[in-house]
Amino acid sequence: MKKNIKKYFKVLLLSSIVVSTSCMNDDLEPSLRQQKQSEEGVLLVSDMEVIFKGALNRLTSSGYYGRDYLVTNEVRTPNTFSNGNSGRFSTEAAFEYLPSSTYIWDNAYGVIANANILIGTDVSTLEGDLDYGQHIQGQAYAIRALAHLDLLLTYGQQNVGGDLGVPYIKEFKGDDLIPARETVDSNVQDIMTDLQTAFDLMLEDYYDESKETVNKYFAKALESRVAIYFEMWAEARDAAEIVINSGNFSIVPGEDYVASFGQDGGSNSIFELAFSLTDNPGSDALEFIYRGGTYGDIEVAPNVIDLYEDGDVRADILGYEGDQLRNIGKYPDREANVIVIRYEEVVLNYAEALFELGQNELALDYLNMIPESRNADSYSEITKTNLIEERREELIFEGLYYWDLLRTESDIEKIDLEQNISETILYGDFRLAYPIPLDELDANSNMVQNPGYGS
Repeated sequence: MKKNIKKYFKVLLLSSIVVSTSCMNDDLEPSLRQQKQSEEGVLLVSDMEVIFKGALNRLTSSGYYGRDYLVTNEVRTPNTFSNGNSGRFSTEAAFEYLPSSTYIWDNAYGVIANANILIGTDVSTLEGDLDYGQHIQGQAYAIRALAHLDLLLTYGQQNVGGDLGVPYIKEFKGDDLIPARETVDSNVQDIMTDLQTAFDLMLEDYYDESKETVNKYFAKALESRVAIYFEMWAEARDAAEIVINSGNFSIVPGEDYVASFGQDGGSNSIFELAFSLTDNPGSDALEFIYRGGTYGDIEVAPNVIDLYEDGDVRADILGYEGDQLRNIGKYPDREANVIVIRYEEVVLNYAEALFELGQNELALDYLNMIPESRNADSYSEITKTNLIEERREELIFEGLYYWDLLRTESDIEKIDLEQNISETILYGDFRLAYPIPLDELDANSNMVQNPGYGS
């Protein structure tokens, strides 16, 4: 569990990339404590560590990985729906979101701003363990890539017939105060470059067994995710192989599957975000939105119960509250860490990459490692359909199935009456890209809105 360091960072606008804070104790970000919001305020390697913790705090906010990003992705699939119990996520589930919402925009660029302070720091001039400073700088490259990937997937035009991505910000308070959107291809290349740099900079000596800070294998795990999302099959294979061959991670056995989501730093966790009761997410917690009568807006769609064969331990994460089918097992309480990426996903990334490269026999072996560890039947052949369905069953409620549907050019099907969409949403529909926030459009004359949301 992480310490109760209360640092809340607010990005005023992407066009200014200014980080501010409201702190509850004396453990302030050094550059802010000295009123120097730039790399000049970083004097010690320990200063870098505090700035990095600030970036992690932004990732854990309820508007990002603490709830909204994961839930919004889930309610836009046939996995779940919003029952409107407290009015939360009904708009997102119905694909009726408006440009007045900032969604993850501010939080993601806030993470990037902190990362850029660290990336722009000349580590050789600092006092302290300079090797550790280099390692922190590598972590900063990794989370800069993660945040840009989330922004690209959410706001990019790759699924709506366009080629615009998002501004890729590489400097803290750089000269370009009104950055334009770059292309999807450019974003992907920058993400991959950042991840390779992260891997090269991070050191094995600082591998964190708690998984609550970034390690070098997270960079390759995330690289494998990026590569399968954008059909870079050789790159996905090679990145996943590095993670697999590291020997640092393993598939959680079936008997431990459900319990693993309540245990921090498990053998299958590659990087996770730390939470504790002292962080006090209250009603904003994932626990509250997935379960309970006070909020509990997110119910599991009826079709999900039929995904799992008898004996499959993954069905044990499901349960009923009265007649409401619920996600009971994942995000079991407010103290449970949120895993950003786990080893099972990397194994499935590897299997898919091998399949696309024509190595079907080996691909099938790796695909079957998952159901064989879940008391489920193995596959007799490997197909794209089998791969995507296995990913859905294994990674359900983790916010990934939506991207799997989009990257395979699949429609968002209306399967159950309870789903919030009135009819199937066809691939290519403008709503598959989130609107650029109006605040950003008003402040940045170079910003272009996504189609379907006005100018």
